[in-house]
Amino acid sequence: MSPPRALARLQFHAGFTLDDAVEVVDYYARLGISHLYASPILRARSGSTHGYDVVDCHEVNPELGGEDALRRLVARLRSRGMGLVLDIVPNHMGVGVQNAWWMDVLRHGRTSRYAGYFDIDWQASDPLLRGRLLLPILGAGYDATLREGHLRLARRRGEWMLRVYDDHLPLSPESLAGLTDDAEAKHDPASDEGRAALHALIERQHYRLAFWKLASDMVNYRRFFDINELAGLRIERTAVFEDTHKTIFRLYAEGLIDGVRCDHVDGLADPRRYCRQLRHRLDRLRTQPPPEAPRGGAYIVVEKILAEDESLRLDWRTDGTTGYEFMDQVSAVLHDDTGEAPLTELWRNLTGEGADFATQAVRARRQILVDSFEAELDRTARALFAAARADVATRDVSLAAIRRVLAELLVHFPVYRTYAGGAGRDAFDAAVFERAVEGALRTIRGEDTDLLYLVAGWLGGEAPRSLPPGPVRRARERAIAVFQQATSPVAAKAVEDTAGYRYGRLLSRNEVGVDAARLAISMDEFHRRCVERGATLPHNLLATATHDHKRGEDVRARLAVLSEVAGRWVVTVEHWRARHASLRQRAEGRMAPSAADELMLYQMLVGAWPLGLEPGDDEGLERFASRIAAWQRKALREAKRWTRWTSPNEPYEDACEDFLRSLLSGDGAAELAAFAQYIAAPGAANGLAQTVLRLTAPGVPDLYQGTEYWDFSLVDPDNRRPVDFAARSASLERERAPEEALGTWRDGAVKQATILRLLSLRRAHPELFAQGSYRPLSASGTAADHILAFVREHRGQRLLVAVARHTAEWLAGAETPAIPAACWEGTTLPLPEGQWRNVLGDGARPGGVTEAVGVFGNLPVAAWVSGA
Repeated sequence: MSPPRALARLQFHAGFTLDDAVEVVDYYARLGISHLYASPILRARSGSTHGYDVVDCHEVNPELGGEDALRRLVARLRSRGMGLVLDIVPNHMGVGVQNAWWMDVLRHGRTSRYAGYFDIDWQASDPLLRGRLLLPILGAGYDATLREGHLRLARRRGEWMLRVYDDHLPLSPESLAGLTDDAEAKHDPASDEGRAALHALIERQHYRLAFWKLASDMVNYRRFFDINELAGLRIERTAVFEDTHKTIFRLYAEGLIDGVRCDHVDGLADPRRYCRQLRHRLDRLRTQPPPEAPRGGAYIVVEKILAEDESLRLDWRTDGTTGYEFMDQVSAVLHDDTGEAPLTELWRNLTGEGADFATQAVRARRQILVDSFEAELDRTARALFAAARADVATRDVSLAAIRRVLAELLVHFPVYRTYAGGAGRDAFDAAVFERAVEGALRTIRGEDTDLLYLVAGWLGGEAPRSLPPGPVRRARERAIAVFQQATSPVAAKAVEDTAGYRYGRLLSRNEVGVDAARLAISMDEFHRRCVERGATLPHNLLATATHDHKRGEDVRARLAVLSEVAGRWVVTVEHWRARHASLRQRAEGRMAPSAADELMLYQMLVGAWPLGLEPGDDEGLERFASRIAAWQRKALREAKRWTRWTSPNEPYEDACEDFLRSLLSGDGAAELAAFAQYIAAPGAANGLAQTVLRLTAPGVPDLYQGTEYWDFSLVDPDNRRPVDFAARSASLERERAPEEALGTWRDGAVKQATILRLLSLRRAHPELFAQGSYRPLSASGTAADHILAFVREHRGQRLLVAVARHTAEWLAGAETPAIPAACWEGTTLPLPEGQWRNVLGDGARPGGVTEAVGVFGNLPVAAWVSGA
């Protein structure tokens, strides 16, 4: 197999189509990218900005230009020897009137040919929902919506339908009998009689309309997280798998795509089976690829959040994950663990919050279960209850007790999910459950202890296959599947989208796939992770920015500097808190912003402060303030302390925004700008370091759109803003060496030049990166701890990589990230024997013990190649 050398992720929508991508292929080819990596391109809901709400699996989205545009894009890619990897969404679909499968289910209920496509619980505990589908789409209570005339019988395209606001829902065939030409008048909700008749008609449907806020308590279809408009698929059914992947398989068989990225694999009932089935089908399809298509098997990666001690299962037969774990590791190795104590103390002293991140995560899980996942909790509990009832030995166990025990297991679950099946748990999953049970034992009622162990056994501790075929075995297998599908959305919403917005010790460590409790890792641990990845999943993606990141890669790189200058940061924040006390307002009985929200705001302001933004630039400050205000409002709602999406506390939010804008319109802007400048140069050094490590460590680098310049983006939609490809193309044409581009480092060209040089090297020597060994290299001397270095080697070709870290003591307050030669005095690196050529600059040198300054020059990063 020939894996991709390097991917460039593009976000497609009506404002950036497949034809628009045609125009940037040449740019990415010159940069050294081997494959474009596209967001989902199948037909999504109208106006979708991300494509994850697919409504038709059989069509390339016409808003993106349709299949003709896709073929034009692929033709251009093939002309440059490039390929295309496609993001696919096997877990769910967007539902509503644009989804014909969903509409058929609404019309025919359980008898619809598509009823088995969606993960619907037709045996809901609520008798009003049994055999019906809950539609939580009303903007108010059902009675009020009916009385206000938002529900009406209407004729549309010769067919009677139920008009709900501006949409039209189908009516069941059996309910249409007796509707005559005057039916609309007879069902007019303006009169008591008409309203009663309309209600009676609605009650005869296969769906039940409800206020959208009732979804978390009552919804009887599996959702993507807590999003009502995204319904889970039963992809484990072969017919559903084949139908939903029909177009993907055709595109692959025709040589239009070269691989896939599988979104949210943990949402599937059986990820292992799915991945192996996908690999098998793609292997069978690509028997005679078009001559212009790249050779080799399909490239398959999965979006998967791994815990610190968790590895992707190799028997899934994928090429790896989308790289969140690398994002964590490369960030952590650039943080300084000496800053942990003062930063933790600052957080606790200012906020009065003594809980660590793990405690915050447990609290968030408990709240999320109540706020967003009551229906999922009920569904899982009833699956376990069915398993109990199926066995005469446990028939007296109550549903209420199971629900209590289950809730505590979910609250204390330490990973996103486990993968037990008929064969039960493997060793890793067994250890996960042991930790979950230990946590639950601390909080459950004493009389539920025995049941806790019993439930843990049902959930894979006892292999269902050891039971004889029959109802007990089937019930256990179903309970395991339902439980495992419930743990990942609870974890994601609680950890990423709640605790991550509540715990603000250092926001550079609050990121997707990152444990915010861990501030830093050692160089030895980073090296160990690289060696493991090279040995097991050498084609795993390496990401440092994605469409889902909370803060841009260079925001995180700059904020990492706070771990090095923690003492100064503490004093600065305390000064700002006192200085800006008069700007806080009382809103809804509390001061706004709270101490926690204020501390996190300061971090975002200095971390994302645009290079070159001056305190006197009113227009620039306004643009920056608007971006930060949008982030702030989203962050406050995600934290769910004083406000939330389902019930916004606008007075508090508005007061927080007033505080922000007052900061940036007064003298405070100068101090913020000064501190941002103080950490800018070491932050840029960190940014270059993580760029070089992503491009040279074992794995396949993923370049998110636009991040070849400095990436000071915020959470979406800010990180999906239009990219100025014209500017990037123009700077690329100049082909400056990174050492030269360092002189104007604020424009981002030095980062682009570094990427160009390293991607060009990957193109010239693909086997060195795809198969080369990885050996840590240790520096000696006074600044040895500031150097992370390693050697990649394959068949006589060698690459030496070295990056500087923890450079604040040299660069804080400096005008440039160029490291003064005196900083390296007395520090050496043992270059292996041979003749070495500088990749990022000019010149050559022999191997042997070499002064660090001779390796780095002025740059904070270095790459030297030998034998190539």
